[in-house]
Amino acid sequence: MVCYSCGGSTSVVNSRFKNRSARVWRRRLCNDCGTLFTTIEGVLYKDVAVVKDSSGKLAPFSRDSLFVSILSSLSHRRSPVDDAGDITATIIAKLFKNGFKSPLNTSQIRQTALITLNRFDKTAAVYYDAH
Repeated sequence: MVCYSCGGSTSVVNSRFKNRSARVWRRRLCNDCGTLFTTIEGVLYKDVAVVKDSSGKLAPFSRDSLFVSILSSLSHRRSPVDDAGDITATIIAKLFKNGFKSPLNTSQIRQTALITLNRFDKTAAVYYDAH
C-alpha cells in the first residue's frame, strides 16, 4: 500500500482481525516520510459471493441491499444506522462462516436476517418479515 501523504511504500507495524465484521485493522508506517496511519480492510462481497433468486437468476451479493432492508426495519430505533451496520455485519458473518462455497439463496439470506433481527429487536423482525 502507498502512503496517502507522500505516495511512498508502507509497512504494517500492527494488525488485528475484527471478528464480528470480517475486517482487518492495520497500523501502517510510511518507509519514506514516517507517517503513521490506520487502514481497515475487508472483503468486496460482490466479487466473491453469488446470490440465486427464486427464479434461478444469479447476481453478485450486495451488502448495501442487505443494509438498506435492515435499516428500513430499524427506523423506530434511536440509532438505526449504527444498529443496521452492526446487524448487517452479524448477518454477513453468519452467512459466510463457512466461506464462499456455493450460491446463497435469497430465502437463506432472508431467514438469517429474520433470526438475527428477532434476537435483537422483535418489532424490527416483524417489520422486516412484512416487507
